[in-house]
Amino acid sequence: MSSPAAGPVALEATPLRLVGRDGIALAADAYGDPSHPPVLLLHGGGQTRFAWGGTAAQLAAHGWYAVSMDLRGHGESDWDDAGDYSVSAYVADLCAVAPQLGAKPVFVGASLGGIASLIAEGEAETSLCAALVLVDIAPKIEGSGALRIIEFMQGNADGFASLEEAADAVAAYLPHRERPSDLSGLAKNLRALPDGRLRWHWDPRFLMPGHGPHPGQQGDRLRAAARRLRVPTLLVRGRLSDLLSEEGARDFLELVPHARFADVSDAGHMVAGDRNDRFSAAVIEFLSEVRSHS
Repeated sequence: MSSPAAGPVALEATPLRLVGRDGIALAADAYGDPSHPPVLLLHGGGQTRFAWGGTAAQLAAHGWYAVSMDLRGHGESDWDDAGDYSVSAYVADLCAVAPQLGAKPVFVGASLGGIASLIAEGEAETSLCAALVLVDIAPKIEGSGALRIIEFMQGNADGFASLEEAADAVAAYLPHRERPSDLSGLAKNLRALPDGRLRWHWDPRFLMPGHGPHPGQQGDRLRAAARRLRVPTLLVRGRLSDLLSEEGARDFLELVPHARFADVSDAGHMVAGDRNDRFSAAVIEFLSEVRSHS
């Protein structure tokens, strides 16, 4: 990889339309110079491409072409006609998208995005990515933490009367995070329906039995994929995470002896949103090392 010098942070995103399995349209924002090495940012279940805070712009400032994509059924990406939101569907989308970025991208995947990234790379006959960053996800996760996430996503099925009401729900779910005074970021994760109420910006079928992913049931598949990893790998854990424990992180590092590890203090499962500064710094430092050895 080349080593372009860091420049001013790119504040404006360029909209992209990528194509997943069976032609499903996937919305994305791109930051930086398309001739620079690509980084594909993949959010967690129930989130959107805006979950990364300023990470994409920071990556662009350090010479990367950062692409943040809405997963199928999330944000402005298409909903699947058959409601297929299985892990395999997300893996297939990633396998379809990676070649569209020119050079092999770095995969940066949080939670569901990380599961898809790990499986896609670990099961590929020919490597799909130049490096892999997993954000608070590994083959061994805590069932209680996963249940807490699902319960939050299943709550407020009738939506919210206002942004403030939605912010209250998030604050109750993430008590360690300071409640923002500017709710414009939260607004990007909600959609207004004809009844005037606001609902999360994802297909409700995502959580329905027989439609959505079952990360807790993917342990064996994830472990097999992890053992096959050969690309430079970084595992980032939120120190306050109730999903990925210290034991789960150690287990992953035993499966992938060459992997690096970063533990972000004052951050829970949503590391990039909790401490975006420390998260971005850890990823940029790792990718700088990857680039210097390429």
